[in-house]
Parts: sequence; C-alpha cells; structure tokens
Amino acid sequence: MLAITYGKTAESRAAWPGLAALMILLLVLAGPALAQSAPRQRESINSGWRFTLGDPAGETADLRYDVRPAYDDAGDGKDADARPEEAAKVRRDGSGVLKPWILPTANPFIKDPAKRHVAPKGNPGGDVAYVQPGFDDSGWTRVDLPHDWAIAGPFLAEGPYGGMGRLKSWGVGWYRRALDIPASDKGKSIFLDVDGAMSYATVWLNGQIIGGWPYGYNSWRVDLTQHIIPGGRNVLAIRLDNPPASARWYPGGGLYRDIWLTRAQPVRVAQWGSAVTTQDVSKASATVKVALAIDNTGSQATSVSAVTEIFALDAAGRRKGRAVARIDHVPGDAPAGGSVSLQGEAVVSQPRLWGPPPTQSPNLYLAVSTIRHGGRISDVYETRFGIRDVRFDAAQGLVVNGEKLRIQGVNNHHDLGALGAAFNRRAAQRQLEILRDMGVNAVRMSHNPPAPGLLDLTDEMGFLVMDEVFDSWELKKTPLDFHLIFPEWREADLRSMIRRDRNHPSVILWSVGNEVGEQYSGEAGASLTRELVTIAKDEDPSRLTTLAMNFAKADMPMPREAEVISLNYQGAGIRGIIGQYPAFHAAFPDKVILSSESASALSSRGEYLFPVAGAISGPVRPYSGGDPVTHQVSAYEMHAADFGSSPDRVFASDDQHPYVAGEFVWTGFDYLGEPTPYYTSRSSYSGIIDLAGFPKDRFWLYQARWRPDLRFAHILPHWTWPGREGQVTPVHVFSSADEAELFVNGVSQGKIKKRDYEYRFRWDYVTYLPGEVRVETWKQGKPWAQASVATTGAAAALSLKPDRAAIAGDGRDLSFVTLSVVDAKGDMVRPAKNPVRFTIEGPGEIVATDNGDPTDMTAFPSHQRNAFNGLALVIVRGLAGQSGKVIVRAQADGLAPASAVITVGKP
Repeated sequence: MLAITYGKTAESRAAWPGLAALMILLLVLAGPALAQSAPRQRESINSGWRFTLGDPAGETADLRYDVRPAYDDAGDGKDADARPEEAAKVRRDGSGVLKPWILPTANPFIKDPAKRHVAPKGNPGGDVAYVQPGFDDSGWTRVDLPHDWAIAGPFLAEGPYGGMGRLKSWGVGWYRRALDIPASDKGKSIFLDVDGAMSYATVWLNGQIIGGWPYGYNSWRVDLTQHIIPGGRNVLAIRLDNPPASARWYPGGGLYRDIWLTRAQPVRVAQWGSAVTTQDVSKASATVKVALAIDNTGSQATSVSAVTEIFALDAAGRRKGRAVARIDHVPGDAPAGGSVSLQGEAVVSQPRLWGPPPTQSPNLYLAVSTIRHGGRISDVYETRFGIRDVRFDAAQGLVVNGEKLRIQGVNNHHDLGALGAAFNRRAAQRQLEILRDMGVNAVRMSHNPPAPGLLDLTDEMGFLVMDEVFDSWELKKTPLDFHLIFPEWREADLRSMIRRDRNHPSVILWSVGNEVGEQYSGEAGASLTRELVTIAKDEDPSRLTTLAMNFAKADMPMPREAEVISLNYQGAGIRGIIGQYPAFHAAFPDKVILSSESASALSSRGEYLFPVAGAISGPVRPYSGGDPVTHQVSAYEMHAADFGSSPDRVFASDDQHPYVAGEFVWTGFDYLGEPTPYYTSRSSYSGIIDLAGFPKDRFWLYQARWRPDLRFAHILPHWTWPGREGQVTPVHVFSSADEAELFVNGVSQGKIKKRDYEYRFRWDYVTYLPGEVRVETWKQGKPWAQASVATTGAAAALSLKPDRAAIAGDGRDLSFVTLSVVDAKGDMVRPAKNPVRFTIEGPGEIVATDNGDPTDMTAFPSHQRNAFNGLALVIVRGLAGQSGKVIVRAQADGLAPASAVITVGKP
C-alpha cells in the first residue's frame, strides 16, 4: 500500500489549512492514476520476494565485501564481561572484493567531502546468474518481509553455538523481486530504503551493482535512479553474507526489517532531512525549530522555499483540526547536484507536551513541510515529533517537563523470541505492554540501532529511550564482529542512526558504545570516544551523549569524554570490586550518573532449587542456584552472573546513592543466545520475563519497587511439591508493603517487618505440608494486600486464552495465545510439563510456539510443544486479505482439550 503525501498551494493554505487533508483523501480514493502525480510516494515492497540460501553452484566470482580473518576459537561461552582483544591482522590488497563499490553508499553521512568515496569502474557480480533480470527464480522460496531465514531452525545441538542462539544465522542468502516502475516515473528520483538487513548487503538492479551496507542493524538507502527502466522490466537482487562468530547474541539473518520504494522529484527533502527541535518549553508555549536539508539532483541550480505547518495528532495518530503553527522558512539556493538547508521556527501556544505515563502523556505533533521551486510544489515531507523539555541534572537526575523522573529501565536485545529478528509491530507492542505493567518507563537499545517501528511505538506509548549504536569499536569481542568495519564505517553508521532517530521524542540519550575494549587503552580510547561524541553532537546538539562502561574507573581518561556517566554493574560492585558510584560522583560532581546495566540476575521461570541460600545475592554454582544436569537456574531470584547482582542488592545500592538517576536492568526479556551460565542452551536466563513473554517471579519484585502504590502480594514458590513433605521449603513474598505475616494451613509462620535496604519478605524455615500458604500485608500500619497459593490436584485439562480475540487479516497482526495446564478445579498446575499438540482452522496460521524454557530445542514452527511449568504459547497470524473465525485447538494425552476463537477482520 502506498503511503502518500500531497502538497498545498500558498493560496489554499491561506484559505483553509485543512484543505490539504481533504485533497489527500480525495486523491487516494481516486486511485493509482492520480496517486502517481504526488510529489513523493513511499511504497512498502515487503511482499512478493523470492529467497534462496547460498551462491549459485559453481560460481567463481568473488562476492565478498572484504577479506575476513581466519580464526580458531569463536569465544563461545566466555564471560560476557571478558576484555575485548586486538583485531587479527589481515593482508588486504583492495582487489577482488566489493568494498570499493559499497563504500560510496556512506557518502551522505561523511562530512568531509575529501573523505567521500568514488566507486571504481566496472560491475562486479554483474555476470552472476542471480542478478540477471531474466533469471528464473520460480524455484526459490516465496517470502514476505520482514524475514529471518534462521529462526525456523532446527537448533544446533552440538558445537560452540550457544552464544548466537544455536540457530544457523550465518551464511549467504539471496533475495529477488520485480519492481513495478511505470513510464510516468521518468524524471523522478527513485530510492530503495532498507530498515535493516543482516548483514553485509549488496544490491544489484537489472544486473548492475548499486551499493549496499555492511552493518546489519542500521537503516540505509541506495539510489536506483540511474539504472531504473521506467515502463520496462526492473529486478532487484540483494545478496547478504552474514558471518559466523559475529555476535555475542542471536543476530538473525536476512531482510529482517521493512523495505520501501521511495519516489521523489529531483528537488526534495534529503533522506531523513528534517530536524525538529523544541526550546523554551512550558505549558504556555514552546518554540519549534525545523531545519530542512534540500537535495537538488537536477541539472540546474534553483531557488527553493518551504513552508511547514504543524498539526496536533490524536491518540490514533490522526491530525486534529487546523494547523497550530506555521513556519515560513528562509529561502535558499540549491546548486545543481548539491544541497541547501532551510531554517525556520514558530511558537506553539499551550502545547500538548510529550512525556512518559503515568504522570505525563505521550502527545505527538506532525510537521508537514511543503517545498517549492520554479513556481511549483516539488515535495511534501512529513515529520512526527513531540514537544518536551528533557534535562539531566547531577543532583536531580532526569527531569522531563519539570518533573523529576527516576529511570526505571530495562535493556532489550532486538529479537522477538520465537519470531526471531524479523520485526513485527504487534510483537514489539506486546513486549512494551508487559514492561509497562511492571512499571518500566525506559528502554536501552542493546547494543545497536533498533527497528524504526520500535521507536514509533516508544513515541506513542511514552517510553524513554537510550539509543545505542555500537557494541565494539576497533577491538573485537568475537572474531568477525563490527570491529572489522568500524574504521571505515563508524562515522556513517553513527550519523545515519542519529539522523534517522533524532525526531523521536522518546529518544533522550545517544550511546556511542557498550563495554568497548578501548576502556583499557587510556588516552587512545579517550581520543576515540571524543571523536564519536563530537560526531553525535554535530548531528544533534540537543541531546547528551554517553557510553556504557564496565571497566573504566573514575580516574581513567575515557569517563572524562562522556556527558553522562553510564556504568554497567559497577554501581553495586562487580567481581568483588566495591561499588564505584561514590568515586565517579566525587570525580564528576556536575555529571549525571546512571546504571546502563544493572543486576544480570538469572533464573528459569518456575524452577525452584533447594537448598535455598541464606545470602541475598550470589553467583550461580552447581546446586547453589544452578542445576548442572537440567541446566535450569533457581527462580528464588537471588542468583546472578558472576559480574552481576540480585535485584535486592541493586536496589540497596541505588537507595544508598540517591544522586544516581536510575537503572536499566539486564534484561527485560530473555533473548536468543548468550545463555549464561549454560552455553548448551538456546536462550538467556537474565530476563525478568521469559522468552515466551511469561513473567518470572522477579517481575513482581520489580513491580513492587517501581509501582509502590499497586496493592498486591506475590508468593513464591508454588505449593505443589509431592515428595517434599516435612522438608524445609522457604517462602518469599514480594510486595511494596512494609509488614507481612505468613500462614501455612492457618498456622502463623511469623510476622516480619522490613528493615532498611530489605525488599522482600522471607520465611526461610517453612516446612512443606500440602494445603494453603496465605500472606497478609500492611503498609504504614494499615492493611495492604492479601494473597494465597494452594496445592493443586493432578493435571486434568488444558486452557487457551488469546491476548487479543480480534486481529487484522493483513498477514502481520498477531494474537498470542497462552496455554495453561489446569487441574479439575481450573487452577494452573505449575509443575506441569505435559506434551501438547496444537491445530488451527480458518483464515489463520500458527506462526510459532514456545514455552520459555531456555533448554527446549524444539524448533519454533513446531505445532507440538511441552508445557514448561504449566504454560506454553501459540502465536497466531491472520492470513493476508482474508477474514473470518479462527479456531485454535490444544490436545494432550489424558487431559481434556481446549479451544479458543479469534476473529480475523478485513485488513
């Protein structure tokens, strides 16, 4: 479907600012013929691709981006905080690789013209069969994007692949698609816009190499104009070459984000060429500044003018009424083949401010910029933004619109569990909804630029974002990671991320690196930090910059270059080294300090291991937090990675250092790969929420901390322990109450009042007897909340509950259906691990199943899945273009079956 914007004449704006909106509606209803006359069209080309793995049989052309170093050890399973290493030395003579033809794609993001690249003559790869327009790809797999070629599995049971999720994401993949370019597009500029491709992408059009981009997480553009044949046959071929040993987590593989075709006039707003900033923000008024970068790829210089109108958006993202402000930009002259910047500003009265719930609202605006030259409209460009005032203060921390806010954040990797790296808006929205329920108000993008659609969601839902670009610089963490391309691509990758994301009000910080090895290199590392910070400030002076440090100390050179001090684990102490907050605060009294990674606590949902340690925090060890046979980690939520801490210990450190602005917990969700401490598993143990989206007990510990006014009490463990009768089975309770009394079968186990720096109630010597455990709590002397858990009967039935009973039939919308194993009374049997079979009827399909068990090696597309501690998940998608009732059924031997109905609506 085309996303179309239309221009407005000066006369129509004067007569009625809303007239353009009516024109848009009329033209869209009129159909494709009139749509072609729009000055700018952005068309999704996600459908209709063909895909295959591997290069053509017998192909001898060298299609590598560059020569890669050989390696013996991928480093799988080494400590996550291990010191990065020197890059391997590789002999390169610059010949026989595609890099010289790819580098020019970076030119728009290289500030110094002398450093920009010129592609050599020639057309490498032009003779390869797969790039030829006439090649018959009908035998290839038909796919729609976003597409992750590795997520279907199977999992790799053997070998050193745990770090990358035991899924074969590495290798070469090809995608082909025909483009519909009508003859009426002659004279237009036509671009391929890629939100993300994993990785080392090379693009050919009609057999001609066009460009590409090596970094798999950034968005990028190639210009197709010179080689497009309007009215003729046009075929795109995209080759990806995803390296092994290139990540510490699951990267995915393929065209895993959205792809667009953009048509525009030769005089137009440049790629991400609108920059909106707000100043002097108050409830009474705000100054909105809009800078427009205008490209002129025509053959003649021209005078360019622009008008920007600002509209308020409602909760559904629709314009509300007339424009609230108008900016008449200062005109400028755009040279042939050059650019010009047009500046302007206006005051918005009584602005609807953007801010994070629950105390603020994520209000949004739309800037509609109309570009004119030669007496006609040449472009209309829309920019969504928010009006907000964000300040970092060394004493108060983060202040948004005058309100001091503590950062209650999590880190998240980019995969969406059983869906893999392929971005899906509903899946990402579901994650954010679950996090919000816990009390999260901030997300750190770990450790790479996110999908643009994720930032759209954080804008709409009001999450604060630390946007991060690199996990490594020149020193390596894995043999084939980003360090191989950092020297030549760092400026382009950093500028492109910031230019793309700078108008998102949710973004409050730029992070230029995570735990980089240059922490260890003294002044040299500080110099490189300074270079990256300078680039970030040049692109966006309105935000502060930071980088996450897990080694650098307050007396070292690198922290001097950070505008915000971000510490990974060092605040609560790391590997026996005492907490570093006081030292950093003393060295940098004028800088904000925050914990960019905290805790790294580990657990498996519903797995309670005995005996239970008396200490509140400790590393996972055999039979002390971890089971070396089952590879599960205790859910008592007191164990962590060797460099980490339990939540309780982090809370105490934060409370003892009130100048700390807050924390980003490692991690919000379990993610594929990096399965510390058991690298034979498929996924991590660090999430507060498991891979399927089911909360672990830790969820309620954070909820008690971050939503202290929420009345609840959460008891752990469950109380169904056949064979443990008479044995000590500690009971812990998570609640924001300050006093609690526990009862087992009506007998009090004692009343406890929290002391300073205590965040849970614990009765460590309870003897297990079947029956009921009940807790009563008080806060400030008044009754607060009650809760109970009881011994359940044998598993008797299944239950299915969709998170949404109605979804769109657009081929992308999803319903996440929770399966529970229940007893005869309908209570969930928490130890249950029954094998379950799923079927579906109607206009929908089962995309994947999961259960949150990090050791489960059943491929995600399987329709059979063991319940894990009472739960499993079925992900259902409505078929594109269809509607009707979908029935999901679940069966298990010896249990009553279950079904759920989902309505698939017209797209």
